[in-house]
Amino acid sequence: MGAKRALISVFYKDGILDLARYLSGNGWEILSTGGTQKYLLENGVPVTDVSSVTGFPECLDGRVKTLHPRIHAGILAVRENAGHMDTLKEMDITPIDLVCVNLYPFFEKVQAGLSFDETVEFIDIGGPSMLRAAAKNRQDVLPLTDPADYPEVISALTDAGQRIENIPDDFKRRLAGKVFNLTSAYDAAVSRFMLEDDMPEYFTVPLKKSQSLRYGENSHQSAALYLTADRKGAFGGMSQIQGKELSYNNIRDLDVAWKAVCAFTKNLKNNLEIQGTDFSSYSGIIAGKDLAGNPASPKGEPVSVRFEARNEKVFTVALKHNTPCGAALGDSPLDSYTKTYNCDPVSIFGGIIGCSAEIDKAAAEEMVKCFLEVIVAPSFSQEALEVFAGKKNLRLIQAEIPAEDKLDFMSVDGGVLVQDRDTDLFQRWDIVTKAKPSRSQIEEMAFGMTVAMFAKSNAVLVVKDGAAIGIGCGQTNRIWAAEQALSRAREKTDAMGVSCAEVLVSDAFFPFSDCVEKAAEYGIKAIVQPGGSIRDQDSIDACNRHGIAMVFTWARHFKH
Repeated sequence: MGAKRALISVFYKDGILDLARYLSGNGWEILSTGGTQKYLLENGVPVTDVSSVTGFPECLDGRVKTLHPRIHAGILAVRENAGHMDTLKEMDITPIDLVCVNLYPFFEKVQAGLSFDETVEFIDIGGPSMLRAAAKNRQDVLPLTDPADYPEVISALTDAGQRIENIPDDFKRRLAGKVFNLTSAYDAAVSRFMLEDDMPEYFTVPLKKSQSLRYGENSHQSAALYLTADRKGAFGGMSQIQGKELSYNNIRDLDVAWKAVCAFTKNLKNNLEIQGTDFSSYSGIIAGKDLAGNPASPKGEPVSVRFEARNEKVFTVALKHNTPCGAALGDSPLDSYTKTYNCDPVSIFGGIIGCSAEIDKAAAEEMVKCFLEVIVAPSFSQEALEVFAGKKNLRLIQAEIPAEDKLDFMSVDGGVLVQDRDTDLFQRWDIVTKAKPSRSQIEEMAFGMTVAMFAKSNAVLVVKDGAAIGIGCGQTNRIWAAEQALSRAREKTDAMGVSCAEVLVSDAFFPFSDCVEKAAEYGIKAIVQPGGSIRDQDSIDACNRHGIAMVFTWARHFKH
């Protein structure tokens, strides 16, 4: 059948010249077309034009180049199948022994803001077809799509005397597997683009390995970080500017810390406005339903709540074991961090910090006094970097406020749970008690619920002066979470020599009035919670007995 043949058609030219020169120098005939053919010829590598093999000119503005039986039969013919080889001989088709292709940059272009029709033009048809054919026939054809594999292929061909059959099968199988790994992700990206449905019949997401990790949640578990190839989430916009490699647990905490910062930016820096009703004069009527859940005519007065007093504030959150251990608003990064630290000076040790503003020298000088694993912020001043340089293992991550990713994934044994991301603080703002929250209490409620969204459930928080001074989370019993939050808040306020905080926040409804009764013991004056329990009226009545204002938001924020 003559000399070995390689078909080379690559969008990215990295390393291809070395591979082509090696093949040509060892007697291979190289087939190519378009930009690859031009590039190789300009660099002195002999090339046979694909059209001279097919007898058919490139057409349809380059959409049809290699989609031809003389190409695909040459790739797919099984060399040990006498019938296949007789057919090639009868049709005067020369086998193709190596297919080196990488694909049009659809992953990049789908993020580039092009029109639908412009994006469609970057869907590769011929490339995946040739690669899949070569991968299927991997015992006779080397399928090559990753430039990182070029040197290993050169070495394998040298060892095998240019004979594909002498190359170890496990190596050929690995190359074939990488083809289907790539094309399946490529097709997943095209599918997501075409369907515009985040939960289709078959759930496929193009995830590309960003880095291998030293280990997983524990040292005996292997792990890696994968990022979506077709959408830029927060991690796609992060860069590490100092410190040792991130661990699995660092990344999980970093994810929550930056989501909390982004939630603050979305909900509290953008003049969030919530519509609702004041039901304080009407017993048994909540958001248009009676206590049995039957429709009723709401009689309350319309209210509108606008959160506009936090634009100038800096938000800082501290994470430990994937849940906040402190969070605060401040007038500067230093003020915000100091208040966050004071929320829980013990738990913050070895934690992760997320901040909504550039870290300056003053904040850095305070942060280095505590052992921290990671600090993530939009930027770091040069003076701050000089301070942090003395903590060489401290990881500094610069991040962008991302375009909102719509989905959360959670693995289960043999599958994946998929849901819309929880991003909205409130659905409504219904005042259901005789007492009404003050303006300052409303602001504390909004801040507190922003933190509660990221605290493990059951979660109850106590807030004072823009700081989550009591966080009760991860409890199987809501009253335990409330007791934990309230007792911690009292410790803080006693230490400060001031009265207990006034505002309590819950991520889900109170199934009984016990949380309200406990809150009253600690001097709480305002509560915000989702509502929705069949015993909501018990909590309302308890609030009315103690003169506590309570707001229902109708937005639950479980985080398991």
